[in-house]
Amino acid sequence: MTVITVTAAQSIVDVDARLRRERTRRVLSAAGWGLLTSLLTLLTVGVLWVGVLWLSGVSPLIAKGPVDVWRYLFVVPAAAANRELILGNLAVTLGHSAIGFAAGLVVALLGAAAFQLSRGVEHALMPVAMLLRSVPLIAMAPVIIMIFGRDLWTVAVIGGIVVLFPALVNISFGLKSASAQMNDLVEVYGGGAWAKLRKVAMPASLPAFFAAVRISVPGAITGALLAEWLAVGGGIGGSIGGFIPQAQFTALWTSVVVVTVVSLLLYNVIQIVEDVVLARMGMRPQAA
Repeated sequence: MTVITVTAAQSIVDVDARLRRERTRRVLSAAGWGLLTSLLTLLTVGVLWVGVLWLSGVSPLIAKGPVDVWRYLFVVPAAAANRELILGNLAVTLGHSAIGFAAGLVVALLGAAAFQLSRGVEHALMPVAMLLRSVPLIAMAPVIIMIFGRDLWTVAVIGGIVVLFPALVNISFGLKSASAQMNDLVEVYGGGAWAKLRKVAMPASLPAFFAAVRISVPGAITGALLAEWLAVGGGIGGSIGGFIPQAQFTALWTSVVVVTVVSLLLYNVIQIVEDVVLARMGMRPQAA
């Protein structure tokens, strides 16, 4: 009897060790593929950039390539001042992006949870979200500025609107994809709608949540640029409007390139985190 018990215990330990090794392998594989994807994305963007400039034939005085951007940031005598300018603007834009991202994602999470708990709330509020999505922000911006002023509230509203709809749709879809059998099991044990949301729907929606975060980060940066350009000034969005009349085209291209690269990097960093977390949980990512 003792021999059988020891053998069974050893078998359990061996299975647990194999599972840990498999999870570690999947996590490392996901992280490796994420890094490779990031590098390939940046390389593809660079090739397309050079190709478009070559095919369009725009004057080199206006159109700047990767070499021009590199020289502006690291070679010319004023490179240190240039980096300070661009990175300072970038820091402001990322701060504005974080505000819009947080505002939009929190509202999307609360809205999706409310939709899951009550179909009446979904039928009442989803058309409002669709309206916000369909009306161009350029048209809504004057009204938003009049209501909230030219400060961080406007940044939160504009960035939140850009983030809200795609995040709300993705998270709502994820919550609805929960297993009906698991919901029935919770109900059998006396759980109500809130228990089913917390114990079944939320864990099942994790891939959809990561997909929402992935697409919301570039959207938040776009919303921040738009808010800076139209309302609050500062950052990359506000500075771009001043570079054009001053014919500072290298600074203009560098600003666009830097914010684009950061957006791509953040997207791929979230992709890596998503792959690692879902691999550890034995779940598959959802396409954005």
